[in-house]
Amino acid sequence: MKPETPSVRWRAYRKLSYDFKLFFPMLVLVGFGIVMVYSASSAIAIKKHHGNDLYYLIRQSEFVVVGLMALLICRNVPYDFYRRNAYPLILIALVMLLAVKFSPFGIKVNGSKRWLSLLGIRFQPSEFARLVLVIFLAYSLNKKQDRIESFFIGFVPHVFFLMIFAGLIILQPDFGSVVILAAITWVMMYVAGVPVRYLVTSVLAIMPFAYIHMMSAAYRIERWSAFLHPWRHASGEAYQIVHSLMAFGSGGIWGTGIGKGFQKLFYLPEPHTDFIFSVIGEELGLVGVLAVLFLYILILWSGLSIARNTDEFFGAYLATGITAALGLQVCINLGVTLGMIPTKGLPLPFLSYGGTSLVISMASIGILMNIGSGKT
Repeated sequence: MKPETPSVRWRAYRKLSYDFKLFFPMLVLVGFGIVMVYSASSAIAIKKHHGNDLYYLIRQSEFVVVGLMALLICRNVPYDFYRRNAYPLILIALVMLLAVKFSPFGIKVNGSKRWLSLLGIRFQPSEFARLVLVIFLAYSLNKKQDRIESFFIGFVPHVFFLMIFAGLIILQPDFGSVVILAAITWVMMYVAGVPVRYLVTSVLAIMPFAYIHMMSAAYRIERWSAFLHPWRHASGEAYQIVHSLMAFGSGGIWGTGIGKGFQKLFYLPEPHTDFIFSVIGEELGLVGVLAVLFLYILILWSGLSIARNTDEFFGAYLATGITAALGLQVCINLGVTLGMIPTKGLPLPFLSYGGTSLVISMASIGILMNIGSGKT
C-alpha cells in the first residue's frame, strides 16, 4: 500500500474544509429562514388560506427538501458538465424567458408577469437564467482567454448575450434582476482580464440612457422622490421602506423576540419574502442582523477562496460568478430594506419565502462545493 502523499492529503482537507465552510452557514440560514418565514407569514396565512397559519411554513419546508436534493446533485456532478452543456443551458433559459411573456403558461403576480406554471409547478425562470448566464460567461471567458483583451472578442460577445437576457427579463418587468445580471457580467469580465477602459466607458455610455428611461414615466420619478424623501411619501410610494425602517427601529439591540414583531401584522408588505430582513431586525434586533450578516460573509468568503484556489480558469470564473450573484442579491436586498437604494423586489437568499430562489441558491452552493473539491 502506497503512503498517502501530502498533495493528496491537502486536497482531501481542502474538500472537507470548503464543504463545511459553505454547507454549515447555508444550513443555519435555511433553518433560521424556516423559523422566520413562519413568524413573518402566520398572520397573512390565516387571512389568505382559511385559517391555516402553517401554510407558508409547510411550503418553505418542502422547498428546502427540494433545495437539498438540488445541492447534493450539484455537489456530485463534476462542474465540467456545465462547460460541455453551456449552449443547451442557454437555449433552455431563453425558451423559458420567452414562454413567460409569449405563452399561456406565463403567470402575472402583483402586476408583473415573471412566473411559469407547468404541470402544477410554478417557478421563476429569471432565477434559473441568472445561473445559466454565469455558466455561459465562465465558459466563454475561459475559451477566449488568450484574446480576452480584444474589444470584439473579450467584450462584445458577452455584452451581446447579456442584452438578450436583459431584454427578455425587462419585459416582465424585472429591473432588479437586470441590474444584477449586468453587475455579474461586469465583475466576471473584469476578473477574466477584459480591459477596464471597456468596462468603465460602457457604463458611462449607458448612464444617459438609464436617466432618460427613469425620467420617461411619472411613476419612476415618484419612486425616486420617495427614495430620497421617504417620510414625505410615507403613505404612498415610500410606504414599504418607511415601515421597514420602523421595524429596524423597533428592534433596537436585542429585538422584540421571535413572533412578537408588530410591522408584519399587515403593515409591512411582503414581510415573508422581500422584507424578511426587516422582520429579523425587529424581532432579533441588531444582534440578529449582525449574526445573519456574519453567516453571509462566511459563505461569500468561502466562495472567493474557492475561486482564488481553483487550478483552472473555467472553475475560477464559475465560482466568481456564483459568489458575485449571491453577494449582489444580499447587498441589494439589505440596501432596499435599510432605505439605502430604491425599492426593488428581490428575495434574500436562503431566508426569503419562495421555491425558485431557494432551490437555485442551494444548487449554486452545491456547484461551489464541487469546484472546491477539485472534481472536474
